[in-house]
Amino acid sequence: MIELPFDRREYQERLSRIRAEMGRRDLELLVINDVANQHYITGYDGWSFYTPQTVLLPIEESAEPVWLGRAMDAAGGLLTAWMRPDNIVGFPEGYVQQSDRHPMDWIAQWITAKGWGSRRIGIELEAYYYSPKAHARLTAGLPNATFVDADLLVNWIRSVKSPAEIDYLRKASRLAEAAVSAAYDVIAPGVRECDAIAKIQAAQIAGSPDFAGDITALPPTILAGENASAPHIMWSNRRFGANETIALELAGVCRRYTSGLARTMQLGKAPQQVTNTANAVLEGMEAVLSAIRPGVLAEDVELAWRKVIERHGLKKESRIGYSIGVAYPPDWGEHTISLRPGDKSVLRPGNVLHSILGMWMDGWGIEVSETILVTETGCETLTNFPREIHAKT
Repeated sequence: MIELPFDRREYQERLSRIRAEMGRRDLELLVINDVANQHYITGYDGWSFYTPQTVLLPIEESAEPVWLGRAMDAAGGLLTAWMRPDNIVGFPEGYVQQSDRHPMDWIAQWITAKGWGSRRIGIELEAYYYSPKAHARLTAGLPNATFVDADLLVNWIRSVKSPAEIDYLRKASRLAEAAVSAAYDVIAPGVRECDAIAKIQAAQIAGSPDFAGDITALPPTILAGENASAPHIMWSNRRFGANETIALELAGVCRRYTSGLARTMQLGKAPQQVTNTANAVLEGMEAVLSAIRPGVLAEDVELAWRKVIERHGLKKESRIGYSIGVAYPPDWGEHTISLRPGDKSVLRPGNVLHSILGMWMDGWGIEVSETILVTETGCETLTNFPREIHAKT
């Protein structure tokens, strides 16, 4: 068995918090479709979620979670999950990608045979890998159940990190710093974007001799030249120009815990507009860090930033941060706290936020971010890397 990322006591504490919330919502069974939530509850770790995969959590304190997935991947459950072997259940290969049957048909039959077919069932409906067909087949197979949308129930519990989780985030931060350092070293006029990405990914995976890096839930992003105005465009064989502002949105991951780190490079002399915008963004980050502390509303952190950039004549419509932690592709956000107007989430010690201050202009862009832990008295940046634009001539 692969070493669990946490001891069993921590998993039991997580289950207790989840079950307490299930009790408040009068749920007797929880169907967990979000892959990050499945890992959070069971420790299961594998690239198997391209076929239907779920975790069931009954309300009974004495019952362990049940991982249900493809039969060939049950072996991975025995190696990575903490539950007893009989709670790792694989559906037959004959249900994989067939037009006349679906894995959820089999899973519904299994739930019924377990005696849970008439329960009030909470289910995650917004999970990336839970398709409309999967939901239709599951509900059709459980006609006596009552289904309730339980989206984000587990995510909100995840939003407060334990000391052990924070330790992984600290390690992930070291890998994020190594990735940005690699980018600074390799990027130069004439270098292809794809070659820079190769060096960056090597640092993300092997940037520390003491622990391994994992694949990031979002790929590395390099925004250079005219591509800098589009924040989520991918790399190519394009070569960096002699005078470009380059925004880097990178991350490090340790045991699936993600720390984001965005920085900006300048090849050649920076135009005055770039310098002025960078100064505004850096001042804005100081305002964000000064605002973050327990009891503060998420929207008030964004307001502190907005007051700064408005003084500089700038405007940003999108949010400036979100809760971050354990993550699987295609996204590393937790979908809970967002630093934006109208979000009245109250910050708590143990929340971890990725505050990313991106300004995307016509033909260039600037990004600066930090992964920030809310402490008992204020906040701490888990990433620790110079924020100023890195000039390279």
